[in-house]
Amino acid sequence: MNQPTSSVSGIPLRLADFDTLGAALDYAATGKTGLNFYSARKGLERALPYAELRELAVDLAGRLLAGGLQPGDRVALVAETDIDFVTVFFACQYAGLLPAPLPLPVAFGGKEGYIEHIRRIALVCGAKAIFCPDNLSDWIEQSAQTLDLAWAGSLGQFLQANTKSAELPEVDPNGLSYLQFSSGTTRFPLGVEITHKAFMANAMAIAKYGLAIQENDRTCSWLPFYHDMGLVGFLLTPIVTQMSNDVLPTRDFARRPLMWLSMISDNKATLAFSPSFGYDLCARRAAKANLDHLDLSCWRAAGIGGDMIRVEVLERFVERFAKVGFERGTPVPSYGMAETTLAISFAPIGQGVVFDRVDLNKLDTERKAVRVDAQTDVAAREFVLCGPVLPGHQMEVRDEAGKVLGEAEVGRIFVAGPSLMTEYFGNAGETACVLSKDGWLDTGDLGYFRGDQIVITGRAKDLILINGRNVWPQDLEWSAESGVEGLRSGDVAAFSIDDGGAEEVVLLVQTRISDPERRTALLGAIEGLVNSEYGLVTQVIGVPPHSLPQTSSGKLSRSKARKMYIDGTFEALRRDRSSAVN
Repeated sequence: MNQPTSSVSGIPLRLADFDTLGAALDYAATGKTGLNFYSARKGLERALPYAELRELAVDLAGRLLAGGLQPGDRVALVAETDIDFVTVFFACQYAGLLPAPLPLPVAFGGKEGYIEHIRRIALVCGAKAIFCPDNLSDWIEQSAQTLDLAWAGSLGQFLQANTKSAELPEVDPNGLSYLQFSSGTTRFPLGVEITHKAFMANAMAIAKYGLAIQENDRTCSWLPFYHDMGLVGFLLTPIVTQMSNDVLPTRDFARRPLMWLSMISDNKATLAFSPSFGYDLCARRAAKANLDHLDLSCWRAAGIGGDMIRVEVLERFVERFAKVGFERGTPVPSYGMAETTLAISFAPIGQGVVFDRVDLNKLDTERKAVRVDAQTDVAAREFVLCGPVLPGHQMEVRDEAGKVLGEAEVGRIFVAGPSLMTEYFGNAGETACVLSKDGWLDTGDLGYFRGDQIVITGRAKDLILINGRNVWPQDLEWSAESGVEGLRSGDVAAFSIDDGGAEEVVLLVQTRISDPERRTALLGAIEGLVNSEYGLVTQVIGVPPHSLPQTSSGKLSRSKARKMYIDGTFEALRRDRSSAVN
């Protein structure tokens, strides 16, 4: 097909009321919608109606079972944004196999780190097969050298080698559908178990209440399929609600972010999500671009999630794109995590970005979110309201003793409901740390309620405790990035270390300045800014560009940055690059 699939399915809309993902694809295949794969170089490369996807998946499912796999086996699957990944994923659904999407190499600092990560995940989940794109076959074969696998390689190679087919089993709706590996656990991967029932509960809540999906809605995404927001939100949810879905590889979005907006405009997409950094990248590129070809008036829900939501980023995006139809009420802040399948809360459609401006001192010392006026002189911080918990689910904010806190009191966020994971695959100890016997999940996030809406303030493990104060690392990072010229979003990592019994705050700063005097001036300006705004004496250290570690989903990993700093990794990098220059 040279044209993208229609936004009109031609069949009655069903909102995730299916027993299994296979049954959902069976129904979507009776309509006219499907997946459309784009690239920055060629535009639309392939339109794949759901009817064709079903044929490919059912055929492959029989071949997988005839090729040495048995129902219940785990299939590791490198999640390239292409037809092969989607075909293998749904073939696993029909065959009763358990797919485990794996990240692409971009976040792993080279070949050896990636090969070891894939091997580690394959061991954790006891994979019996690994599928990957053709260009990664050699790497995956190295990962699989010590593993007992029925297959390791590309789908094309498998189809050539396996022509026989076996009968497909009945799939248990109460059984597991897939494993989602948490993006932040690169050293000790944790596989989140998601059942068909849990997935459908979350997808139905998203469709009915979070996004209020309507007939002829259409999605457009650049989010990676190995991350929960990309996999659940913008691959599986469109299928179980019969929506056409236009997808762009994440690497192509990074090169040409405005292409995402062009796809939304051209195909009249109504639903699209991104972390804050995606909106930031688009707004920055738009500053020098001609936007006359865009019409974003079709976009009714621009979701934000996956990282801390930055008010100034969204304000800049709204300002830049208002002239091409993007409305102030379109952004939809949300909150979620892989352990709850995906979503926990959505801000009401049309609310836009509503935020609290709170007294930073009271937040740090009393753990209370006390609102302050924009004109006051006190140090303040802005937090975005992320909406009420999804219907059928529960949410509480608790203190360290487990007491449920009241409005505007900051504590740990706990959730319960039908969307929760079963457990971490094969890891009862880690499961017990976060999932109680009465069904409550400790999210590891900190926040508070404003009315019935949850407000996220950060990750508990990242909180800096110094001189009796709770210091939020993102405050220090954002202040530096926005207050000192020459820095970009993601250029600063803040954490604390134990320095002879005393806590010391460290800021690692990626700098692109080669001149020693200008570089020293930049780091000194950051040190002075943090000292004046927060009253903290900090150690500000320059590190090479692109050296701050990220999770597989593209978020800054403060814990890994801290470990790299303690291990001397950044100093070694700096020496290596200095030697290369000299």
